[in-house]
Amino acid sequence: MYLHALATATTAGTSSSPEWPQVILILGVIFVVFLLIVSAFAIWQENRKIKIAAGGQEEIRQLVDRYEQLAEKTMDAQQRIATDMAELRTRTAAVEQILRSVE
Repeated sequence: MYLHALATATTAGTSSSPEWPQVILILGVIFVVFLLIVSAFAIWQENRKIKIAAGGQEEIRQLVDRYEQLAEKTMDAQQRIATDMAELRTRTAAVEQILRSVE
């Protein structure tokens, strides 16, 4: 718009500059477009942060579930080992008693 007016003014031999209301309007439009672009970028960035945080929370939930499963398996294994140890103690005591009675 400004360039077209400048080109016609130079070809016509007169110098006409844009009026101040036009300059203010152009600057206002440029400012509004700039604000819209910055707002769109800020919204996009915030959504990206939210998605990353949600993904991190999902990973933490999976780790907690895995920990709970491992804790259950470990507890079961410890109980089986304790039962086996008690049985071995009983057998050892029986073998010791047999050995004492033989002597």
